[in-house]
Amino acid sequence: MAEAIGPEPAGAPGALRPPDDIQSMFDGIVGSYDVMNRLMTGGMDLAWRRAAARAAIGAGAERVLDLATGTGDLALELARRGVPIVIGLDFSQEMLHAASDKLRQAGVPTIRLSRGDAMRLPFASDTFDALTVGFGLRNMPDYGDAIVEMARVVKPGGRVVILEMSPLQRSIFNTAVGLYFERIVPLVGGLVSGDRDAYRYLPNSVSAFPPPERLVELMRDAGLRNVRFERFALGTVALHIGIKR
Repeated sequence: MAEAIGPEPAGAPGALRPPDDIQSMFDGIVGSYDVMNRLMTGGMDLAWRRAAARAAIGAGAERVLDLATGTGDLALELARRGVPIVIGLDFSQEMLHAASDKLRQAGVPTIRLSRGDAMRLPFASDTFDALTVGFGLRNMPDYGDAIVEMARVVKPGGRVVILEMSPLQRSIFNTAVGLYFERIVPLVGGLVSGDRDAYRYLPNSVSAFPPPERLVELMRDAGLRNVRFERFALGTVALHIGIKR
């Protein structure tokens, strides 16, 4: 996850790189992924995932899909909050290996991990009570189509919860934050992970991502109602929640 001041979002339909490139990138940084998340956010990414889990569960959920599960932090939070069936899906096999190790060490046997494509989810329609995706939407090839697919597998009345970085608005403070993520994060990321290019891509991907208000429109277009969002970290992170009609 990273943030940077850059060009205004261009309204592109999806990620800046093709899926195979992004998959290879995440396979390559898996060993440092959690460490860099904590360093870049000061550990706040765990609190944001807790907020996403609370939003997804609402009054209760029996079956939740955590899409782009990565190393499993959000899936683990859902299970800790009592969701009986949690499925974590990701397209990076190396991330899933790391998630499996983490879940085993945490002693959480109720989470099932699966490799799959977010654009063609291997589940029947109306399967889940809720779906979460934490910092993964901006890496998908078409944001609108991805959200449509998310909504498809959620039951009517179920929740789609999207936790994602947001493009920075122009201000003196945000310019300073942007410079940090644009220059310092790639430097540190390169030293920690050995892949400086990956941590150049991440800030750029945020700069090109739709702002929260546009994401609301995409969620409504996908058939979600009562769509709302809240901001964290002075607007650099947004949590969107929508309910399937």
